[in-house]
Amino acid sequence: MTYMDNNSRRLYGRALSVLAGGVNSSVRAEPSPYPFFVEKGDGGHIVDADGNKYLDYVMGYGPLLLGHDMPENVASAVQSETAKGPMYGAPTEVEVKLAEFVADHVDSVETLRFVNSGTEATVSAVRLARGITGRDKIVVMQGGYHGAQDSTLVEGNADTPEPSTKGVPASFARETLPVPFNDDEAVERVFEEHGEEIACVLVEPLIGNNAFIRPVEGYHRTLRRLCDENGALLVFDEVITGFRVGGLGCAQSTINVEPDLTAFGKIVGGGFPVGAVGGPSHLVEGFTPTGDVFQAGTFSGHPVTMAAGLETLRYAKDKNVYDHVNQLGDELRAGMTDVLEDYAPEYTVTGTDSVFKTVFTRETPEDLEDACDAGCEQNQDCPRYGVCPKDAGDVADAETERWKRLYWTEMLEEGVFLTPNQFEPQFVGYAHDEEDVEETLEAYERVVSSL
Repeated sequence: MTYMDNNSRRLYGRALSVLAGGVNSSVRAEPSPYPFFVEKGDGGHIVDADGNKYLDYVMGYGPLLLGHDMPENVASAVQSETAKGPMYGAPTEVEVKLAEFVADHVDSVETLRFVNSGTEATVSAVRLARGITGRDKIVVMQGGYHGAQDSTLVEGNADTPEPSTKGVPASFARETLPVPFNDDEAVERVFEEHGEEIACVLVEPLIGNNAFIRPVEGYHRTLRRLCDENGALLVFDEVITGFRVGGLGCAQSTINVEPDLTAFGKIVGGGFPVGAVGGPSHLVEGFTPTGDVFQAGTFSGHPVTMAAGLETLRYAKDKNVYDHVNQLGDELRAGMTDVLEDYAPEYTVTGTDSVFKTVFTRETPEDLEDACDAGCEQNQDCPRYGVCPKDAGDVADAETERWKRLYWTEMLEEGVFLTPNQFEPQFVGYAHDEEDVEETLEAYERVVSSL
């Protein structure tokens, strides 16, 4: 199979004339010399502009919990809302229903404000935290990603933060304090120095855009304690993990730490553009018109998106979707772990529930007996614990070019579409089945054994 056929090449040539870099999101420019263009989705597969069919584990970068084919109830709800009219500039009942569903299933949420993207959700959550506390500084994790917002496009450490891209003022970066994920001592030091200036800690329950690294035992409890002691808010970015990890309770239910605010996106919109900020009423009511923190959006609470999100979550609840996707995720991670034991024991499988990734780490213990058997769990009794990735720096130190130039390309040649770098995870959808998993593991063994 090859993606380098005429139609994708021709479309990319046209795109370069009218779209910046030929794409509308930078990551889509991969692979070189040009990306393949998608014609349609088909269950757990996509079909490109030249008719090539791929097993799809990108799943739109996470929103497509159910796969590419909307179940009848979801499709019917979307069509019904579309038929009524595109939008109104006024409230609708369906946005109330979706908010009620989320509040009923996520323990930390009483009230929500819907927005239009995960980026907008994290922007709004940070603004709200700053408005409530009257403070400016925020703590983030090094290598974490919270969308294309100026407050978090920051690199370095808490002593020398600087913009990670041109276009972000250095003065913005000085208000952001990056610390390594899973490092209690580092975040303790930051609070010792800046505790009275910190508005919030913004953190993913698992580091989504760095290979889906799990927290070590107690890390989020440390963050919760430090926020409580210093009057800061704990903000969970569950744009990726929300309604993906931990089922309808989201990832926060699996680590038994309740945040003050949660940013949602992706699955909560059923595959349509969406974001949301949720939390206790006394905090979320800080948004205008009831509070003093301005937030608004023309397309916020869009009825088509709200209908898609509501029916997707209802379907997930009624059809035991999480049992299915999580089982397949376990099988993939376990199968990949077995392959690596034979061919590349230094590599690490990461992820949980319906999320998976392989990180091309460089070290392995001599004895792998009693190692985690279906992806790294940050188990301190695992012989790999000392060498498995704990933070973004560990992922960056892995063989990122080998992953991208050889592994990703060869998996694509095998007909398996993965996210095109070592950092972003892959996702199982409800449309995937046991046959897809078997096909994937067979391709995985062929590719890994040849690297």
